[in-house]
Amino acid sequence: MTAKVAVIYYSATGTVHALAQAVAEGAASAGAGVRLRRVAELAPDSAIDQNPLWRQHADAASSIAQASVEDLAWADAFAFGTPTRFGTPAAQLKQFIDQAGGLWREGRLADKPVTAFTSAFNRHGGSEATILSLGNVFYHWGALIVPPGYTDPVVYAAGGNPYGTSLVTGAQTGDAPDAAALEAARYQGRRLAQITIRLLEGGRVTDAAAGDGNARGTRAGTTSSTA
Repeated sequence: MTAKVAVIYYSATGTVHALAQAVAEGAASAGAGVRLRRVAELAPDSAIDQNPLWRQHADAASSIAQASVEDLAWADAFAFGTPTRFGTPAAQLKQFIDQAGGLWREGRLADKPVTAFTSAFNRHGGSEATILSLGNVFYHWGALIVPPGYTDPVVYAAGGNPYGTSLVTGAQTGDAPDAAALEAARYQGRRLAQITIRLLEGGRVTDAAAGDGNARGTRAGTTSSTA
């Protein structure tokens, strides 16, 4: 069975964008259908223009489809990415999440696997706090949190964050994203897709069994009533 995974993220200068692409690659490698979506930018041009890297990425990412709540309705599983902002998600991603109230009230976000990833300039700059903060949203949704945990050596190689991949940008040399973090992100996306597929296949078995049980019950009731 093919799972549908929505990778939804905010990135200012491109770091989280690189992680999001890696997560999407990992999910696709497990056979999932993937939507890679960026959330809307809220900062004014005057702020973006003050940082050449921010302006460069904003222009480069303009061709990537913008996220909508329909992507949440479409997906069987979600992966959310954001830079850390004082230990919390960026306002841009939070604003998008706040639009999902209708789907939440309808129960259409419940029971769906979800994972999160982030980046920060410093190793202790709030990465874990940011992912845990997103977890508060997922609890309210009734979603099924799928962390990478310590389930593969790539997690250790990327710094050992069991909550979700976190790229430390201040530790980078040169302009290339950290290869270990990108590999951990691919693993996280693959793990999310694999678990989602298992849950979907299990649901089919359960539904079939329930149908058989109902049929047996109906037949048994008919036999009893005619005896």
